[in-house]
Amino acid sequence: MPTITVLPHPTLCPEGARIQALSGSTICEALLDHDIEIEHACDMSCACTTCHVVVREGFSSLNEATEDEDDLLDKAWGLEPQSRLSCQARVAQTDLTVEIPRYTINHARENH
Repeated sequence: MPTITVLPHPTLCPEGARIQALSGSTICEALLDHDIEIEHACDMSCACTTCHVVVREGFSSLNEATEDEDDLLDKAWGLEPQSRLSCQARVAQTDLTVEIPRYTINHARENH
């Protein structure tokens, strides 16, 4: 079972975490299963960017991003080459290190 190392995030995971994930699950599902309350405003339907993460280690082991995911990522705050929507990135057999960006764009919460 692969391990996901979550780097410290000031509100969602202040101490950071090391969690076990099921291969085939999404990063978002794994985080939520371990009480790391990453935003997922579109209920994991690849329609927003609130679950954006940066995969610091293990990026190449993830499934390939779809065109829809790539289009949405262009709108994410703090986009980096190793950015993924955690609701779309499926865990393989490789350990991962992920960083949850400090900010997210959530139009519903921000009354847009």
